[in-house]
Amino acid sequence: MIGPVLEKTPFHEILAPLNHTEEWERWQGYATATRFYNEGQEYAAIRNSVTAYDITPMLKYRIEGPDAARFINRLITRDIDRCRPGRCFYTPWCNGAGHIIEDGTVFRFTETEFQINCAEHNLTWFLATAEGLDVRIEDATEEIAALSLQGPLARDLLLRAGITEVEDLRYFGLVRTQLQDLPVTVTRTGFTGDLGYELWVRSEDAVALWKRLEAAAGSRGITPIGSIALNIARVEAGHIQVHSEYPDARTTVDLSEKRSPFELGLSWAIDFRKDHFNGRRALLAQKEGAGPRLRLVGLELPGRRPAVDSVLYSGKRAVGETTAAIWSPLLKKSIALALVEAPWAINGTKLQAEVHFRRELRLLRSDEVARVVPHRFIDLPRRQA
Repeated sequence: MIGPVLEKTPFHEILAPLNHTEEWERWQGYATATRFYNEGQEYAAIRNSVTAYDITPMLKYRIEGPDAARFINRLITRDIDRCRPGRCFYTPWCNGAGHIIEDGTVFRFTETEFQINCAEHNLTWFLATAEGLDVRIEDATEEIAALSLQGPLARDLLLRAGITEVEDLRYFGLVRTQLQDLPVTVTRTGFTGDLGYELWVRSEDAVALWKRLEAAAGSRGITPIGSIALNIARVEAGHIQVHSEYPDARTTVDLSEKRSPFELGLSWAIDFRKDHFNGRRALLAQKEGAGPRLRLVGLELPGRRPAVDSVLYSGKRAVGETTAAIWSPLLKKSIALALVEAPWAINGTKLQAEVHFRRELRLLRSDEVARVVPHRFIDLPRRQA
């Protein structure tokens, strides 16, 4: 007998009846919603009310021990000594050649207790990096369920539920608290560029968490969202994503496809003041060299057709490609993230973009003028307020 192809997250029994499209997709072996009813309405809820996205499939690694901080400093490009207990870090980590393996968040609970969250499996890499250190590294993914609450009413919802600590929880802060009798960790993090929090509970408490949040929301409700609406919000916010803006350097053979933090606008996330970390020598050489060949940029284009997988030209020379493209409901324009050769990555540069689309089953192409702009298209004050 063949078992189910995809596992169900602890929230599935709540979310499945709400998914009117029955569209699911794979994320680390779990079924996760693509859309619940309409991505436009789901996106509108992100920017106007409060939404929930099931992030349980995210890989969660528990890091503990006397050398836990030393291990993390060996792994990531930022300096974990600058992250106090009760705070979170966003950071990339690289291989020895300075190419990005992945990016994610690091939670610092105490001096010796951490959690790293990311989209791909990293246990083997983490264990190799920890050689010789007194640190315990465990994959806690199945033990922890997680829900991302995003939108301008997210804080109000948590206050209604009785989590009063969020009143003073700063951007990238974390708190361990109780939702009635449920232990819950709340982090001021998210992927939408909006006011948001992520809630982390024991997997067996997931359904109870949802029901208590739903009761607190009352008639206002909580809008579940799928990956399409989330992607619209993340492109507007200019957040990068593995397998979209960069590949995992461990699984990419072609060196030209590997990306450094400098190419992805993450120079601010490299701290050369600390001692050795994976990729430090290579990244320092890049910094002191001619600079990255490619740069991540934003593009604004006319019309409503997203420039998905478009080649970008300056005259007859191909100088880049789009990595993600959407019609922005907030900006009312077509926007894209793109990797462009450095000389053409200056704000205001005009490029030609091949935009492909279908009309009555025919694949057509239009050539549009794309203007280079900063890749963070929006900066909502409430995100950090």
